Amino acid sequence: MTKNSNNEEKHAYYKLTPDTVLNAVESLGLIPNGRLLALNSYENRVYQIGIEDARPVVAKFYRPARWSNEAIIEEHRFTQALAEAEIPVVAPLAFNNAQSTLHEHEAFRFAVYPNCGGRWPELDNPDNLLWIGRFIGRIHALGKAKDFQHRPRIDIESYGWSSLRFLVDQQLIPPEIRTAYQTIAGQVLRKVETQFRIAADVRYFRIHADCHPGNILWTDDGPHFVDFDDTRMGPAVQDIWMLLSGDRRQMTEQLCDVLEGYTEFCDFNPVELHLLEALRTLRMIHYSAWLARRWDDPSFPQNFPWFNTQRYWEEQILALKEQLAIMDEEPLVWH
Repeated sequence: MTKNSNNEEKHAYYKLTPDTVLNAVESLGLIPNGRLLALNSYENRVYQIGIEDARPVVAKFYRPARWSNEAIIEEHRFTQALAEAEIPVVAPLAFNNAQSTLHEHEAFRFAVYPNCGGRWPELDNPDNLLWIGRFIGRIHALGKAKDFQHRPRIDIESYGWSSLRFLVDQQLIPPEIRTAYQTIAGQVLRKVETQFRIAADVRYFRIHADCHPGNILWTDDGPHFVDFDDTRMGPAVQDIWMLLSGDRRQMTEQLCDVLEGYTEFCDFNPVELHLLEALRTLRMIHYSAWLARRWDDPSFPQNFPWFNTQRYWEEQILALKEQLAIMDEEPLVWH
C-alpha cells in the first residue's frame, strides 16, 4: 500500500461529504429535508440534520479505527441504561426493530441521537452544583453495577507516560525546550504515581470520564449529560474535578456543593481527593498528546493553530511546574 493510500485510509473524513451524511441517515428510514449543520467536534464528525415532519437528529460519525465496535456498543448500552433509569443523558436512537444503535454506511460507522440543545451550566451557582452532583451520583451508582469489558481504564501509563513518550518521539516540541518539558513532565508523573499510591484502595467503575462543563447542557428543566465517547473505567473524582475552578477556597466550596448532592445517591471515598490534582495533571499531558496524535488530520492545524508553537510549550512547562507545587500541598477537604 502506498503512502498516499495510507493517508487516505487514515483521514477518510474527506470522503464524508454532505451527500454521504444525508444518505447514511436516510438508510435508517429517516427522511432528511436537506438541512445540515456541522457541530463542534474534532475527534468525531457530528452533524445536526433536519428531518421531514419531525425534530432534527444529530448524527455522530466515529473516527475510523479509534474504538472497536464492541467498545462503541458498550458506550451505547451504558447511556441507554442511564436513560432507562430516568437519568438525563442523551442516548443513541435504536433502529431496525429497536435493536441496532451502531450503523455503517460507505465504511463509516455512525450513530443517531435526538437533538437536545442547551447552554453551559452556571457553575458559580451552588444550587446548580448540587443538582449536577445528584445526577453524577446517580450515574455512578448505576456505573458500579457492572464493568466495561472492551473499554480501557484511566491510568498513569496510558494518560501519562505513554503520552509523554509520544510527544518526545514525534519531536513536536521545539528542540530548545524539549528537555525542559520532558524533565518537568517526568517529575509531575512521578508525583502523580505517589498520589495514586496514597489512594491505593480507590474503586474503578464505569464513569463519564470527560465530564467538563461543555458536556453538561442546561435547560429550564436542569442539566443533561452528553458525549459519553470517552467513557471508561475510572475513579469517581474524575467526573468531579473538572467542575472545580478558582482558588483553593472557591474549589473547596464547589466541591462541598457537588458532593452534597452526589452523596444523596452514591458513597464517596474522601481518599480520592488525593487524586484530584493528579488527574488534572494527567489530563494536561494527555491533551497535548491527543493534539499531537491528530496533528496530521487537516482539521487540527486549522482549529488549533497555537499548538506546536514555542509559546504553547513554554506555557505547558509553567503549568506543569504549578501542578508539581500544588500536588505537594494537602488535598482539598470535604466537610
